Amino acid sequence: MAVTNRRRLTWDDFVVLPDEGRWEVFDEECHRTPAPNTRHQVLVGRLYLAFANHVRRHGGGQVFVAPLDVVLSLDPLAVVEPDLVVVADADADIVGEANIKGAPTLLVEVLSDPRRDRVRKRALYARHGVPEYWIVDPVADRVEVHRLSGDAYPTPALVEPGATLAVTALPGLTVDVAELLAR
Repeated sequence: MAVTNRRRLTWDDFVVLPDEGRWEVFDEECHRTPAPNTRHQVLVGRLYLAFANHVRRHGGGQVFVAPLDVVLSLDPLAVVEPDLVVVADADADIVGEANIKGAPTLLVEVLSDPRRDRVRKRALYARHGVPEYWIVDPVADRVEVHRLSGDAYPTPALVEPGATLAVTALPGLTVDVAELLAR
């Protein structure tokens, strides 16, 4: 559900939104997303475990799973809630007590709304300098990897079962795409 606002939302407006649902604000619109389905949660869980276990053993950053606000900008307000967030040690200063303020090293979305994830969020993340953005597509059984080049994401790499995906944000970590997407 997108609600177009007559004035720009501020952080003070955002923090008093009703508790039901997950809220994101970008492109001067407020978006409420429903709870994810079970397949979505299985995929997020698998990625989180792989990433968190790697960080516990080897360091290199911090890994967060939704719900957690990522405040990309206060003016105009851009607050998102990606499924998985990786902040490399070099960017650790953006991690605050309540949220993340700035561009994380890697954001991962399990595809829920194709237009929002592939078009609007992709543009938003590029605009705010997110170095890498993954879209895990549980229907097409693949991972779309967007790596920032200049101020845009060129055509993504499409990684399908049978391949492994190197996590550039966490050197030494690879994801077996078949294992990730297994039903």
